Amino acid sequence: MKVYRHAVVLAALLLICATTVAAPDAPRQAQLEHLLAQDCGACHGLHMTGGLGPELTRAALAGKSRDSLIATVTHGRTGTAMPGWAPLLGADDIRWLVDLLLQGYPAP
Repeated sequence: MKVYRHAVVLAALLLICATTVAAPDAPRQAQLEHLLAQDCGACHGLHMTGGLGPELTRAALAGKSRDSLIATVTHGRTGTAMPGWAPLLGADDIRWLVDLLLQGYPAP
């Protein structure tokens, strides 16, 4: 019973560590916001209201899975103009950008 309890605690800790996002420092956040406005905004619109790519406003993303959004940014969308950003951005950067979009970027 004691071994089982330790295994459950270990599994819980691993799950917490796997889902924890290391937020980029302030200078990196500024760089990522610039990338979002310029690079992502080139297709999704300066205010993320759509263009060549779909709208990425908080309302448009409501109900979308965070994991699927992360996968889209990471790997892109085959058959569309959406590139995968994994060669240029780390996993923490991508998670931070997706969270920023889910919170509502740009702020009204």
